[in-house]
Amino acid sequence: MIEILNGLVEEIEAHLDGDLDVDAFAAASGTTGHHLRRMFSSLAGMPVSEYVRRRRMTAAAVDVVGDEDLLTIAVRYGYGSTEAFGRAFQAVHGVSHGDVRRGGGPLRSQPLLRFRLTVEGSTPMDARIIEKPGFRLVGHAARVPLIHDGIDPHIQAHIAALPADEHERLKALSSTEPAGLLQVSADVDPDYTEGSELTYLHGVAVAGDAEVPDDLAAIEAPGGVWAVFRTSGEYPAALQTTWAATATEWFPSNPWRLRPGPSIVAVLERSPDFAAATTELWLPVERA
Repeated sequence: MIEILNGLVEEIEAHLDGDLDVDAFAAASGTTGHHLRRMFSSLAGMPVSEYVRRRRMTAAAVDVVGDEDLLTIAVRYGYGSTEAFGRAFQAVHGVSHGDVRRGGGPLRSQPLLRFRLTVEGSTPMDARIIEKPGFRLVGHAARVPLIHDGIDPHIQAHIAALPADEHERLKALSSTEPAGLLQVSADVDPDYTEGSELTYLHGVAVAGDAEVPDDLAAIEAPGGVWAVFRTSGEYPAALQTTWAATATEWFPSNPWRLRPGPSIVAVLERSPDFAAATTELWLPVERA
């Protein structure tokens, strides 16, 4: 996977002045665009699209300080107007292309990324592989922004708005693994961009042919293989650390890759104040 990620970086450099087809590159490299984007985002700390934008604007800055027509430069880097190019340029560099042309800077460069394998693995990851037929995730859904670290206040507000007896009603509907009340994330941005919207569902898992009450939303979980990671400790920090470690340690060391589908968190045990918890993270996977 490290070799493929570095190959993607080289592909980006070769297409700074043109279109980049991440899915085609992934397929030619023996993986999928879905998995490649998630691994890139997790390891680089930014989506592929953001890295491409930063690298293009880094290269464009060299042209802007010259005397070439700005529209010609904009078109070279994939923008149809100087206005669109200017917005992207200012978002990366913090100054307008006009200011840079007049004064030469300041500029913020995006260095070329290089992925390297660092041997970690001192703490074994508690993971199991499960194959399941298709099932449904039913409950109360809301659109919320993606937040990588810390507690998501939008999810907190969504759960807090539910009547106390609704949690018990949902638990009674649970009929298959993962058991109990679940935190489900679906329709996540392929680049896993922080702030992008996803569908969050507070609910339970039921059989694929189970009837869904009219007042509940349903998300289909296709049949296939799931990697299940158990973690205990401070909540949600321990869970988020495990989630990150799946990209940095587990996937590079195992013959699996992510496949499209919802990610699920099952809370198995929790302290009264929810400051600590034992959870299971369910990720849909397929053989790499």
